Amino acid sequence: MENKEIFDIAIIGGGIVGAATFYKLQKRHPKLNIVLIEKENKLSAHQTGHNSGVIHSGLYYKPGSLKAKNCVKGRQELVAFCQEYNVPHDVCGKVVVAIKESELPFMDKIFQNGIENQIEGIKKITGEEIKKYEPYVEGIAGIWVPCTGIVDFVAATNKMAEVALGINFNSRVQLGEKVIAINHKKEVNEVVTERKVFLAKKIIFCAGLQADRMAKKDGVKIKEKVVGFRGDYYELTEKGKHKVKNLIYPVPNPDFPFLGVHFTRMTNGDVECGPNAVFTFKREGYKKTSFSFRDSWDALTYKGTWKLFFGNIKFGINEYRRAFSKKLFLKTLQTLIPSLTMDDIKPGRAGVRALLLREDGDTRDDFRIESTEHSIHVLNAPSPAATASLAIGEYIAEMAEKQFNIPIESTS
Repeated sequence: MENKEIFDIAIIGGGIVGAATFYKLQKRHPKLNIVLIEKENKLSAHQTGHNSGVIHSGLYYKPGSLKAKNCVKGRQELVAFCQEYNVPHDVCGKVVVAIKESELPFMDKIFQNGIENQIEGIKKITGEEIKKYEPYVEGIAGIWVPCTGIVDFVAATNKMAEVALGINFNSRVQLGEKVIAINHKKEVNEVVTERKVFLAKKIIFCAGLQADRMAKKDGVKIKEKVVGFRGDYYELTEKGKHKVKNLIYPVPNPDFPFLGVHFTRMTNGDVECGPNAVFTFKREGYKKTSFSFRDSWDALTYKGTWKLFFGNIKFGINEYRRAFSKKLFLKTLQTLIPSLTMDDIKPGRAGVRALLLREDGDTRDDFRIESTEHSIHVLNAPSPAATASLAIGEYIAEMAEKQFNIPIESTS
């Protein structure tokens, strides 16, 4: 049944970027009636709820990029938000560890990134100094990053939506509403779900793993496709937990588009190790056997996928081998903590990361947000998007003010 109420803005996608956009827009414009539409029966059901829970510092990102600027700004805002609203978090710091001489030049490069990105308190440390922070880690040099932390991103997402709803009681969060079509009328847009029609003057898409498909439904032509990569985690058992105090990262391989397997203490006290990165046959599939014909067909008939595969054959094979072998996964973990044993780890959860791949197989590494007369699309928001969510939300709010001619009426 058609809903005759007309919202000023509809936000499609209830992950942390969608919730942060809702929060920022509502805070800047209390009188706007906004609806946040999510297809699942809860917020943060996909990427947000399956990531590693790390508050990233901004160490890895090219100075001047949207990633770098929004990560640093967003991190500071996120920590302040969590403090204000009692969201579980801990700014505990991390060590980035070089285990061989060949990694030192790239370690120096990311350290310089950190300096240029004005990351607070970072310093180079020796192999001996690493043990001050993580006694069981073996490395030849490292970087101490005190402003990295951990957070419950699901709790943060729900709190952002809750605070936004408290600003304007005419705004809404609609769960269990899968968007199947967008119809543009003269003065209003129809957001058609499987159960009803929402009317909105403007639309903001924060659709994550479905970003490319939502763009096409909105008539936006993009050449790239989203391709999903599953990341499997292990957890440390009670026997092994004492070997990790906070966060431990390797120096990332610059030839591989992921950060590598790392150790993360979670806000509930558990310790995760991972993730690996393997092509997934289902965008929202969290098991090794998850399969979707449509998702597989879309990815495997796209030349960018094959370009990425062929450009990373060695890495890809190793990642797949690790995905099905606890022994090989442990061997990777032992490069950082040699004393780990099979009894120290057990299988954990999995997540799926959305990569917007160019046709040449390059992962479009920076955030990508584009607009039309009636809509804004977050087309690419990989890590550190969760950390940067409040900064991204503000960036989108400012874009909306210009693109949609929204009068500025900030309450702050």
